[in-house]
Amino acid sequence: MADILKRNKALSVNPLKASQPIGGSLATLGFNRPMPIPMPMLHGSQGCTAFAKVFFVRHFREPIPLQSTAMDQGSSVMGEDENVREGIRTIAEKSRPALITILTTGLAETQSCDVQRNVREFREANPEFADVAVVAVNTPDFTGSVETGYAATLIEIIRALVPDAKEAGTFSGKRRRQVNVLAGYMLTPGDIKTLRDIFEQFQLRPVFVPDITDSLDGCLTDEDFSPVTIGGTPLSEMATLGDALVTVVIGTSLGKAAQLLEEKTGVPTYALDHLYGLKANDALICALAEISGKKVPERIERQRSQLQNAMLDTHFMLGQLRIAIAAVTSCNMPLLARIPVVSIKIGDLEDMELIGKANKAQLVIGNSHAVDTADRLGAPILRAGFP
Repeated sequence: MADILKRNKALSVNPLKASQPIGGSLATLGFNRPMPIPMPMLHGSQGCTAFAKVFFVRHFREPIPLQSTAMDQGSSVMGEDENVREGIRTIAEKSRPALITILTTGLAETQSCDVQRNVREFREANPEFADVAVVAVNTPDFTGSVETGYAATLIEIIRALVPDAKEAGTFSGKRRRQVNVLAGYMLTPGDIKTLRDIFEQFQLRPVFVPDITDSLDGCLTDEDFSPVTIGGTPLSEMATLGDALVTVVIGTSLGKAAQLLEEKTGVPTYALDHLYGLKANDALICALAEISGKKVPERIERQRSQLQNAMLDTHFMLGQLRIAIAAVTSCNMPLLARIPVVSIKIGDLEDMELIGKANKAQLVIGNSHAVDTADRLGAPILRAGFP
């Protein structure tokens, strides 16, 4: 069990985390109608949305459709209900997306907004938009992280778009090759593409929920210009999740989303904490062999042998190397206690730098915000995470 060291500072210096609204937007952008793409709307100031938009554009190099309720000084005090309702109506009227997510920010939450009530009022006043799913999610910036915002939004999307098995007439195994995959926020477009190939080697048809492989890793099309991303999980697929063989869940933070999906569909769940390392990947491959009833393909066996050979070849350099790892995270999560390190610090990049300097760190693993920290420590950086 790891020792969790709680935050003891009144503020963050060089923050490590990305916020919940960014996580909620990321989850939304992994869906498709097929056109137009579902639309995230951040309930907050224009600056809140602009920051998130720049964050995504710099990371993915794709056009990102984010909307804002544009709270100002007056509405922050007096309330913004009308702007929320009008914002939903404008998006529905102009783009007619199949899904709109309303994601609160710290400003809106401090103002004590009630976006669920706003959505109900919009429904009552605008019955002509009954075909547009509107999902409200509380995602304040001042708590949680991109991971918790992503998970909370996925829960509400499943609640809104996946029909109950009894009402829809779905049952587990009706589609004998389909496997639902709840994809954690840590999976990149490249990760999901690789996973799709692995599933298909077992002659399975994966439905990733959500799927950012096309929507946030686009390709050139015949169109001269598109103001939004293209691709993602078709919303029509959400109605078929109850017919799948199983649901494979990647990431502990999606546990509640997986539980909700199983309650609505009756489809059994295979849960994987992550896919880092040989042991975790062995668990995935064994699960797919059990689900499909097929032997592990020779190609995968060979790739595993190649990895073992690479580990053997490098053991002269790494086998006797003593490495001190100081784990720093932005917020406390249940999984942290199970990580096999001595201690984990809840903090920011300043904490990581101080710990690294005291212990003469030889390597920094972190997102791109940790580049300057690595420079000051005189250590190389292995970029991982978001952004």
